[in-house]
Amino acid sequence: MRSLLKRFASLRSQVSLIVLVVVLVGVAGLWAFIAVADSVREGHTQKFDDWAIRSLRRANDPATPIGPPWLAEVGRDLTALGGVAVLLLVTFSVAGYLLMAKKYHAMWLVLIATIGGLLVSSILKHAFQRDRPELVPHLSLVYTSSFPSGHSMMSAIVYLTLGSLLARLSQGFWIKLYFIGVALFLTALVGVSRVYMGVHYPTDVLAGWTAGLVWAILCWLVARYLQHRGAVENEDQTTESIK
Repeated sequence: MRSLLKRFASLRSQVSLIVLVVVLVGVAGLWAFIAVADSVREGHTQKFDDWAIRSLRRANDPATPIGPPWLAEVGRDLTALGGVAVLLLVTFSVAGYLLMAKKYHAMWLVLIATIGGLLVSSILKHAFQRDRPELVPHLSLVYTSSFPSGHSMMSAIVYLTLGSLLARLSQGFWIKLYFIGVALFLTALVGVSRVYMGVHYPTDVLAGWTAGLVWAILCWLVARYLQHRGAVENEDQTTESIK
């Protein structure tokens, strides 16, 4: 009995440490977003942003990106992974699975996290109203303002949310780490592709990443709180449903 109590106390301590680390990462992400936004408003980053955009195009032809011709096509493919159509398709596909598995609360959390993130992204864009880069021709169509990058923010929200969901359904530290790593890698590729396409400054992408990270962490913390209150299916119940 004493051994069981010690094991429970150790597990509870580990869980508390994980929550603390996640909260600290969220606070750091919020601070980074505020710092980047303030620097952009003051114009301190413009010189670097212009240099970064121009360095990805040929010196004698700003319309042509550096690298072999196929790299531009790869860039368009990667940037589509952060598009609203693709992300909503992925989100509703996952929601459909959760609906069939009768995980209704988890389904609503996934939908609210994605749609809420899209709304927050639109509000931030409207608040900052930063013009798109005009230094080079755009290789992708754009319809909204530049700051923060919606593709970067939404890919961080959706892929990190799904990565954490898959990690919860998996056993083993390295498998969990793999899913989180893939989510981060996809998010990074989408952000880099937006700069390569010439439609975003690097600071737009950085702000999108940090804002998406903060929103994803906030949704994770809310889900965890609701799990403890029994309002959302816990990890053991979710794991049992797929056995």
